[in-house]
Amino acid sequence: MSKYDTYHYSLNDDNIQNILTSNETLLWEAKPKKSAFIINKVIRMFPIALLWILFDGFFLMTFLSTGAWESMAFFIIPFFAFHLMPVWIWLSHVITAYKRWKNTHYIMTDKRIIIQSGFIGMEYQSLYYKDIHNVHLNIGIIDKCLGVGDIYFHVVGSYEQKGQSAFLDIEDVYQIYPKIQQIVMDIQTDIEYPNAYRPDENPGYHTKYKQ
Repeated sequence: MSKYDTYHYSLNDDNIQNILTSNETLLWEAKPKKSAFIINKVIRMFPIALLWILFDGFFLMTFLSTGAWESMAFFIIPFFAFHLMPVWIWLSHVITAYKRWKNTHYIMTDKRIIIQSGFIGMEYQSLYYKDIHNVHLNIGIIDKCLGVGDIYFHVVGSYEQKGQSAFLDIEDVYQIYPKIQQIVMDIQTDIEYPNAYRPDENPGYHTKYKQ
């Protein structure tokens, strides 16, 4: 397999095919590892949610033990319901984890990186190789145990969604990471020194990245 060979997993997603342009070549596509994606959603914010529950639980039990809570119920119940907001946010992440995994899809073409995400609706984020400033690989302790990793993209320009410009919980991360780096370097080098990775005829706008 050469460094630009195309390879992908057949996910049969019509939505993906619909957003590709007619002269765009699919290089790779995948979803996050389901178990890792859901576990990371559950673990994220869990320490904060647990401390919040213990903290609020202590004060709530103190109020209940005083016997004065009945006269203050109209205030205490709304207060703690609002004060437990970090817990509700964590629960929402846990409850929606599977649906978010189902709607998450990562794509590499010869022109751009596409990140599909969403819960109820669907969002498509396009990262063009010429705009990618840096590619960062992160493998935490939990990721290492689950055999996955995260690839973060730092994009030059005003439109950058921090925390969302990433391939999360990817299994073959050690294959994808250097491939992305190589393509980014090739594309950006070709902008500075044209035609190195293009056909000899170089027809202009419709010129394709030579794999």
